[in-house]
Amino acid sequence: MLKKILPSNLYNIIQNKVNFNYINEIRLREDKPIVVSIGGQRIFLGENGVTGKLKDAIIASKITIEDIIFRASECSLYSVNEQIKKGFIITSGGIRIGIGGDIVEEKGVIKTMTNFSSINIRLPHEIKNCSLPAFKFLINEQMIYNTLVISPPGAGKTTFLRDFIWQLSERNYAYNVLVLDERGELDLGTKGVLGNFADKISFASKKVGFENGIRSLSPNLIVTDELGTKEDVDAIMYAVNSGVSLLASVHSDSIENFCMKPQFERVVENRVFQRFVLLSMRNGPGTIEGVYNENFSRLRGM
Repeated sequence: MLKKILPSNLYNIIQNKVNFNYINEIRLREDKPIVVSIGGQRIFLGENGVTGKLKDAIIASKITIEDIIFRASECSLYSVNEQIKKGFIITSGGIRIGIGGDIVEEKGVIKTMTNFSSINIRLPHEIKNCSLPAFKFLINEQMIYNTLVISPPGAGKTTFLRDFIWQLSERNYAYNVLVLDERGELDLGTKGVLGNFADKISFASKKVGFENGIRSLSPNLIVTDELGTKEDVDAIMYAVNSGVSLLASVHSDSIENFCMKPQFERVVENRVFQRFVLLSMRNGPGTIEGVYNENFSRLRGM
């Protein structure tokens, strides 16, 4: 899919002179050097591959940025305006393009975004077995523990969720899994990536996805990414009270900082989650710093 959205000169450089498998992000800012993130390290992109020299970096133009957004929309910005209003476009294959520009509001409601000035192309990767060090702590023979993956942006939480779903299938845990893919990032569009026991609802809010999914698909486990609002908390409380297990993620750099977020006060007080997985970028994206129980005590054996 990257070939479809990038100008041929940029795609050829990345394809032939940079190891695509290790690229996490490609950032283009108007009249600024193009930056790629490789294994958590940010470096300039030049005609001959990555470079630490500013003078050799390729400078992104406004035209290039607009061209990539137009390509990602499949030549129809109108068709993806609901996504653009939220600040991103999701392409097939789970590539997420974050967009910077001018927000157009009307009576406090975002109508669209114009004058695009920067983009962040986030490239998803399927990293087999990345969840294995934590897997045994999150499941027993009777159930999957309600689990929250805590991670700073770009530190591998979505990849962890995706692999955990696949591991369940590989180990023949025949749980009915509902993947609520709110932003279209969990499913890469690759055959088998979500295993044999997963159903998917895409591009729905957590409230709508949880309610409809529980009613129609009878899941044992719901997997969803990026909790962030009071409405998200209402949705997970609904799921828990319906007897469904949860595997979710949230942006934070520590358990302490997560607990300080006011929208999650009910979650913490009611001990909704029985397991916490903390990720960091200390040794690259996806570094598992620890697995903790509902009392925030680190589990032994990590």
